[in-house]
Amino acid sequence: MLPVNTLQPVRKTSYVTYGLIVLNALVFLWEITQPPLQLRQTFFNYAAVMCEVAQSPISVDTFTDVIRSMFLHGGWAHLVGNMTFLWIFGRNIEDYLGHRNFLILYLVGGFIAAFAETILHPNICVPMIGASGAIAAVLGSFLIFYPGTRVRVMVIFFRFFPRFYDLPALIVLGFWFFVQLFNGVASLGVDTLGGGVAFFAHIGGFVGGLVIAFIYTMFNPPPERVTYVD
Repeated sequence: MLPVNTLQPVRKTSYVTYGLIVLNALVFLWEITQPPLQLRQTFFNYAAVMCEVAQSPISVDTFTDVIRSMFLHGGWAHLVGNMTFLWIFGRNIEDYLGHRNFLILYLVGGFIAAFAETILHPNICVPMIGASGAIAAVLGSFLIFYPGTRVRVMVIFFRFFPRFYDLPALIVLGFWFFVQLFNGVASLGVDTLGGGVAFFAHIGGFVGGLVIAFIYTMFNPPPERVTYVD
């Protein structure tokens, strides 16, 4: 089940969303110009490494490493998948929160995600790279702000027959979170010294987005939502 678009209209230009996509793409284009061994060393030098974050969670080095980690990706699929989700869901959140608040949500979500993964794996010295945790916070906030908004998803049957359905965000994002939680629990105790998917960064970012959005709605009017008539 692959999200394609939301059916919630975007009324303002999403400068921050587009800017983040462009910046991530530019950094990745730089990455592919680097020799593999040099790029691997760059990840260790400039991205957040879990065991180092655990040893020094509050420091300038940790702060800058986590920020840089959000703009580094491990391959084309990693980049395109993240940027697709950011484009689909980020524009609506930026439309409602405004440019500055959306950027704050994105960055704070990235930090929550990095620390969530570190808490689960404090002794593993592997770099955490990718915007997934920050984007997970965007997904979590979308679930609070637009739970009934329909999301167009593509389901491929037998690898050849794509079908499109419009489903409530509660179902689409709830399913996404369940998959992350299932895989995260299944990965506990598995040897991850060679790297892998940071499922608990996704979980932490998503929950962080939920909490931040919930608190925001306590002090601000809800966003305008599309009314559906079946």
